[in-house]
Amino acid sequence: MARVGLVRRVGSGLVRRVASGPVRRVSTGPGLEARSATVTPLSACTGSVRDMSRNPESTERRFRGKILGVGTTSGVRIVVGMWERSPFGPFTDVFLEQADGSSVLLAPDELVAAYVSGTYRFDTVSVVDLRARRTARGLDLDAGPLQASIDVGGISPLGRVLRIVPKPIARDWRWLTAIDPVARLVAPGAGTAGSAGNGRREYYGVTGAHDVTGVRGTWAGESLGSIAPLDPPVAFGFASMPRIPQVVDVETTIREPV
Repeated sequence: MARVGLVRRVGSGLVRRVASGPVRRVSTGPGLEARSATVTPLSACTGSVRDMSRNPESTERRFRGKILGVGTTSGVRIVVGMWERSPFGPFTDVFLEQADGSSVLLAPDELVAAYVSGTYRFDTVSVVDLRARRTARGLDLDAGPLQASIDVGGISPLGRVLRIVPKPIARDWRWLTAIDPVARLVAPGAGTAGSAGNGRREYYGVTGAHDVTGVRGTWAGESLGSIAPLDPPVAFGFASMPRIPQVVDVETTIREPV
């Protein structure tokens, strides 16, 4: 069993390990081989650019990959981010809401834990051995106290609609700001633009979607049960995943003060 290192926020966006074990920092995602994650000072991370044309006092960080959201009959709701390109290199992280509404971040290293917990809201932040492996049926997830096999099906109705919009437009912050009210009407709880932690603005540019058709596994030794809608919506940030379980192709842009 993976040993868990708990971290708590200390000051502004910093974390401190308070119960540690050996943490093997591994970043994986569908179609990616496991690779070590190098802990780099946040200011030196690639993938962030000064956004001089829009606001000389802001920086953009872009994350491109997939987000999978699924509910379970146990009441546990899971959101898995599988990032192929990011300022921190490829990595996978997990946002989880328990049946009582408490929220947990499972992160592969302390750098990711610090940044993500400074952008979203969590009651508990844990650094764990984390692996996500693509399978013929979908995804196998090994994330410390969370063990899950998730089945992925064909293109969803949302995915067919998304094909209409050219990808460069679908990722543009101006488009995402304009369509946010419509997105919230069509998929209650969801959104494409909004406020994040520490004065940050966030934009979700979704370009594809597939149905999630099944889930099996355990959380903290207890069965997850079977697949269920993400209901109530998860509340880590300004928006949730759609109520119907699915995995989306996405570019997330986070604009933050310098």
